[in-house]
Amino acid sequence: MKRLGVNIDHIATLRNARGELHPDPFTGAKFVKKLGADSITIHLREDRRHINDLDAKKICSIKNLLVNLEISIKEEIIKNALKIKPNFICIVPENRKEITTEGGLNLNKNKKRFKSIINIFKKKKIRTSLFVNPSVKDMIIAKELGADCVEIHTGRFANLVKSKKETKNEFLRIKKCSKLANELDLEVHAGHGLDYKSTKLLTKIDQIKEFNIGHFIIGESIFDGLKRVIKKFKKIIR
Repeated sequence: MKRLGVNIDHIATLRNARGELHPDPFTGAKFVKKLGADSITIHLREDRRHINDLDAKKICSIKNLLVNLEISIKEEIIKNALKIKPNFICIVPENRKEITTEGGLNLNKNKKRFKSIINIFKKKKIRTSLFVNPSVKDMIIAKELGADCVEIHTGRFANLVKSKKETKNEFLRIKKCSKLANELDLEVHAGHGLDYKSTKLLTKIDQIKEFNIGHFIIGESIFDGLKRVIKKFKKIIR
C-alpha cells in the first residue's frame, strides 16, 4: 500500500509572514495526521526560513506521528536533528539562494561524509533517505552509502505535466530507477512539484511506496479545504 507524506513547511511560511504565532505548524501537524496523512515532512533549513528548531522539536514529540525531517549535511543541522529525534531523515541538497529545492543530491561529492552521516542515524535507528535525481548511477551509489531509501526528485516530470509537454522519457527514467532501487533493496519515495495529475501518473510505478507532497496541498487547500485535498490524494495513491 502506498503512503502519503504531507509537507507542512508552508504553514510555517504563512505564520512567519506576520512574525506571529498563527497558523501554528504544531497544530497543523496534528490536524493533518487526523485527516489521514501517513507521515509529516518538515524541512529544517539552515536559514530557518519556515520551520524552526522549536517547531521541529514539538512536532517530533507528538505521539503516534511519523515525522520525516529533511536536512542538509551541515554539522550544526546534523547535531540538531539528533537532538530532535525524528522517525525518519531525508538528506537533501540546500542552496541558501534557492526558492525551493532545485534538484537531487550530488552523491559523487562528499561520499565519505554521506556514509558517515547515514551510519550515525542508523545507530540511532532512524530511517534515512537520500533525495536524488532519477539517475541509475545515483541508485547504485545510494546503496553503496548504506541508505534505507531514495526519494526521487520529480520536479522535472511534474513541470512537464503542468506545461502539457511530452512526459514519456522522464516517466521511463523514473520507472527504470525505481525498479533498480527496489532490486537493490532501497525503498522508493517520490516528491517535489507533484499535484493531482502528476501523482496519479506516477502511481502506475509499483515500486514507489511513498509520495511526499507539500506546496500543492497547502496551496490547494485555500480553495478546497485541507480535508478534501488530503482525501483526494489518499484516493489517488490507493
